Amino acid sequence: MSKTFKQKYPLVWEKNNFYIKIFCSIPNIATGIIITTEKATFIVDPGDGILRDLNKDYDASKILQISDIFISHGHHDHIGGVWSLLTYLSVMRKKTPLNIYYPKGCLEIESIYKAFVEVYSHELKYKISLKEIDNSKSFIRKDISIKPFKVNHREPLDDGINSVEVPSLGFKFKHNNKTICYGGDTAFCDELIKMANGSDLAIIEAGAENDIESDLHLTIDQATKIGETAKEHFLVHVPQ
Repeated sequence: MSKTFKQKYPLVWEKNNFYIKIFCSIPNIATGIIITTEKATFIVDPGDGILRDLNKDYDASKILQISDIFISHGHHDHIGGVWSLLTYLSVMRKKTPLNIYYPKGCLEIESIYKAFVEVYSHELKYKISLKEIDNSKSFIRKDISIKPFKVNHREPLDDGINSVEVPSLGFKFKHNNKTICYGGDTAFCDELIKMANGSDLAIIEAGAENDIESDLHLTIDQATKIGETAKEHFLVHVPQ
């Protein structure tokens, strides 16, 4: 059996002007994360409520500075706020481009983008670029280096026995010699262990309520062991 653990949100970490706030990360409800530096304003996994959470902390001018969105996978609790965020940016007359990075094969993001452009193309003042990525290359945006890496996330089929792989990624962000490893949703996998090890902050999901569910998510025990290989860690996506 896994340990019982209740996480309280928001979670905040800052080192060397490298800032991250996890507004929430609750299975089947929502995840929402902001990362900022002197030059960058990124959103990671904009689940339902991301716009409300951003407006509590920032004025419109700051939200309009969002340049990049990073999607770990296409489940609703990680992308449920995409439409409202894109709409807000349009209503507030954002002029600068927006990049959306998402795992190769994530049809949900492609569908949202297609529908959004169809509805709002007549009034859209900013360019949205979809960036389909895999785990092959690091890249730099603003003053942050980003390394995507493949994780092992699956979802159960209707038969309740079998499962299917979900296109999914984790991300390792680096700025001013500090690193944040965000694993997204995943079961135990070697790549997450590698990326979390030695990170200044590791954000590890612990969504399995028991060992039976560990084929889909990490247990508290598994997540804690991985998190402890980093200098600091947060456990997220813990069942409420």
